[in-house]
Amino acid sequence: MSLVLLSARDRAAPRHVGLRSPRRAPCRTGLVRTLLAAAALMLLPGPGAGAEEACWAPESFRQSERDRPIRAGIAAARVALPTDEPAPPSQSFRPVDGVVRRVDLPPGAPKMIALTFDLCETPFEVAGYQGASVDTLRANGVRATFFAGGKWMLTHPDRAGQIATDPLFEIASHAWEHRNFRIVTGRPMLDEIRGPQSAYQRLRDGLAARQCAPRPGRDLAAAMPERLGLFRFPFGACNRAAIEAVGAAGLIPVQWDVSSGDPDRHLSAAGMVASVLRRVRPGSIVLFHANGRGWATDDALPEIVARLRQQGYVFVTVGELLAYPGAKPVVAASCYDETPGDTDRYDGLARLLDGRSALFAARTAAPAGDRGPAGAVSPAPSRSARVAKPALPARPAAPGPLPVGQP
Repeated sequence: MSLVLLSARDRAAPRHVGLRSPRRAPCRTGLVRTLLAAAALMLLPGPGAGAEEACWAPESFRQSERDRPIRAGIAAARVALPTDEPAPPSQSFRPVDGVVRRVDLPPGAPKMIALTFDLCETPFEVAGYQGASVDTLRANGVRATFFAGGKWMLTHPDRAGQIATDPLFEIASHAWEHRNFRIVTGRPMLDEIRGPQSAYQRLRDGLAARQCAPRPGRDLAAAMPERLGLFRFPFGACNRAAIEAVGAAGLIPVQWDVSSGDPDRHLSAAGMVASVLRRVRPGSIVLFHANGRGWATDDALPEIVARLRQQGYVFVTVGELLAYPGAKPVVAASCYDETPGDTDRYDGLARLLDGRSALFAARTAAPAGDRGPAGAVSPAPSRSARVAKPALPARPAAPGPLPVGQP
């Protein structure tokens, strides 16, 4: 049997199985009904004849406390950049000259709003997954966009697949390993851009190989488009070269006009609710986190959703917001949180994280010629080999919270 993922509205909607009402059906005799039933059974595929199992058991979608914690400095955090060649952009794609912050809606349009959730992951950690927030979205039929890091997709393949195939959600790119695009240049910058698309293709191909169905009547090709279409710059930081490189890769850079501030450990759920409700307006793109660093998001999101619905807001994905007839993207020439230049302060933090990433890479590096598949780490070297290696500095402490508004 296939898994059915329906929003609350879907569950409440009537199911129409024919053009005629059963009361007016012309065939009323038991004989005719029997013959029709027999014919229908003959047309149904038998076991193994195109019948697909669900990709995931229903209970596997629910939140798990094991998913949320961020684990730093572990072997599983070492994931090789996929070598798969990304699918080329569509020839009809036209890049945006800047970064989309929100959308101006035409007169008479619904009060649409796009909730977005970042799934960031740095090189030296396996980030978390906040199933409670995702459960809230599903339980309330809320459409949303998830900006996932490419490395996060590969360390969370089941969760990434569940999001990517859910008809409520849209999955987009949040770079490969969350590097600052004001600092990273050259081939490393291009790897940050292409990595998520390659990871997404690997995820899509893996699900296709399993021959499972995300829901009845919807195959994987329909559930997961061939390419990602949207990109979010880590740290909310970029420069002109980065914007042009993202456009050349066939991606639209999307930031936000309302940040929930959820990476701040000191922000309460009530404070987050008040801040978001005070600043949203029709066409807003709102930033949250669902990677273990949305500290109060699980508690605040139910009230935010309820209050916005009371105010007449309609939840859509970023792609739907951009595609609405007559909608005009509000494009900025640079990346920022609230005011131009305010994310430049993360340059120092990014360099610190890059240094820690290099240290982690040195600690976990596999000997030449002994690299396994993505995510694999070779066995520890022999005692004699370890003795011959120079000592490394002490392992840094687990990462603390990122600054307020840091995506």
